[in-house]
Amino acid sequence: MPASSLERLLRRDRCWTIGGLGTIIALGWGYLVADAVLMARGKSLLMPMAGGVWTPHEAALVLLMWAVMMAAMMLPGAAPMLLLHATLTRRRWARGEPVVATGFFAAGYVAIWSFFSLAAMLLQFAFQQAFLLSPMLALTSQGVAGLVLIGAGLYQWSPLKNTCLRHCRSPLDFMLTQWREGQWGAFTMGLRHGAYCVGCCWMLMLLLFVGGVMNLAWIAGLALWVLIEKLAPAGHWLGHGLGGVLIAWGGVTLWGAVG
Repeated sequence: MPASSLERLLRRDRCWTIGGLGTIIALGWGYLVADAVLMARGKSLLMPMAGGVWTPHEAALVLLMWAVMMAAMMLPGAAPMLLLHATLTRRRWARGEPVVATGFFAAGYVAIWSFFSLAAMLLQFAFQQAFLLSPMLALTSQGVAGLVLIGAGLYQWSPLKNTCLRHCRSPLDFMLTQWREGQWGAFTMGLRHGAYCVGCCWMLMLLLFVGGVMNLAWIAGLALWVLIEKLAPAGHWLGHGLGGVLIAWGGVTLWGAVG
């Protein structure tokens, strides 16, 4: 690429990053809203019949739904990290050092959440085979829902959660300790950050099965909470508070299941 073209690209990298993030997030939420409307009308293709074996086409659609949903929910929380990468890239270019587009970092981040989406799809399949999901993809068993709530609450207090959340809340520290050169290096950085993010939020994402995977209010609430945990000054302590609430909620739910 000519030097002048590269210069123009890097100077606008922050704008490209913000614009790209905003576009992907908006498209993701638009997709989820559209499918929720279709599902409410009984026309969605993302709810294969319970107890039946999914066709490859059905499995692909469910995987796509999870991947889009994870991108829409998690990319806002990753925005500070991506913007910092774009800023550092611009400064490195000004010093004459090698640079790479922030998109490679973002691709690694999305790839990790796509692997999580595959696991979530398989869990959805297992729940549907056991006839445990409602038409809105919410658990119909109070006992199972209670266990998920308690598990999520306990995880909020776990050392692994705390470690992963600390990395997610410290973009500069991550960049200083995890920086890698080149396109593959940026992609690897995205994978590493995505791994910390999955480690921080995977149990919260399983709460989608409690409130309903296609419940837009529940999805938005979880996405907002993830953003608060990562960006709010007291996010760490708020996460502990949520853990207590989830444990209590799960206990009441279990009590209702056996009572």
